[in-house]
Amino acid sequence: MSGVILNNVKKRYGAVEVIKGVDITIDEGEFCVFVGPSGCGKSTLLRMIAGLEEITSGEVQIGGRRVNDLDPADRGAAMVFQTYALYPHMTVERNMGFGLLMNGMPKAEVKKRTDEAARILQLEPYLQRKPKALSGGQRQRVAIGRAIVRDPEVFLFDEPLSNLDAELRVATRLEIAKLHNSMERATMIYVTHDQVEAMTLADKIVVLRDGRVEQIGAPMDLYERPDNLFVAGFIGSPKMNFIELTPDGEAAKMPDGRTVSLPGVGHARTLGVRADALKPTSDEGDLVGTVTVVEQLGDSVLVHFRTDWGQEMVARFDPGSTARVGEPIRFTFAGRTHLFDANGKAQAAAPHPVPA
Repeated sequence: MSGVILNNVKKRYGAVEVIKGVDITIDEGEFCVFVGPSGCGKSTLLRMIAGLEEITSGEVQIGGRRVNDLDPADRGAAMVFQTYALYPHMTVERNMGFGLLMNGMPKAEVKKRTDEAARILQLEPYLQRKPKALSGGQRQRVAIGRAIVRDPEVFLFDEPLSNLDAELRVATRLEIAKLHNSMERATMIYVTHDQVEAMTLADKIVVLRDGRVEQIGAPMDLYERPDNLFVAGFIGSPKMNFIELTPDGEAAKMPDGRTVSLPGVGHARTLGVRADALKPTSDEGDLVGTVTVVEQLGDSVLVHFRTDWGQEMVARFDPGSTARVGEPIRFTFAGRTHLFDANGKAQAAAPHPVPA
């Protein structure tokens, strides 16, 4: 297996630049996830690595080789698409091995590789079935098997779970994680708009917006130390709560007029707080609001509320919460908060503030 390096990679369609100078290093054996909202360029970037989109400028390396001018088949990368793209008239075994046979590989070697892929993906009972006789999750595993038999240097996944229902998404996500661990830490690049998939699968996450990299890091690094407002709001479920601040000398005021005292808060314009850093209190509280929605999740409760200045926010409580829609509720800051300047750039994360 090999790593992947993108050096100042750009992509234009006519006068429109959609990838705007991307630099990424993916080490051998890493599971790297490209994540971001629709239209951010993550699938285009993946297709450029695969050779399915021409690179306008910059350089792509796979395994230390510059691959800009190589055909897709010669790059050492295998792609698993959002649509399974299986041949409906062929069996599972034939679907997985067809590309190798067309490239002239001996039938005995194709059989060996197909059987091994079927073993890894637990497809052995289905080798003689056709795609119409398979579930969505099984079809996706066949598509992954078609990539495995090529023995690529890099696996590329383009939103492979988007066509599955919620239960199958979770099950197949686990299968992909197990696959990565079982294949001697194969190098994998995975595109998704679902930040939960990104957080649970990735060794490294690349957050993209408008064709640019916003931040690269391990999942918990991005969650706990986001570089800017966009990453803070995109990574984490539910998304981070943001409270606008007004400078007041070395301190700052919240919209309800109370002063927030924190190191450096006088330079901040936004206070960010995760849902699990808000706790109910019977005292005066740092925030006062009215409950608007209560979501019972089993292991926790999401309590949505409207503050006394009219802002919608959300807190995560223990499952024994007695919060009720329409009732008043008071909160205290009980965990790390985040400060952002006027440009949305993060300042140091801080202990909880003390409004007064």
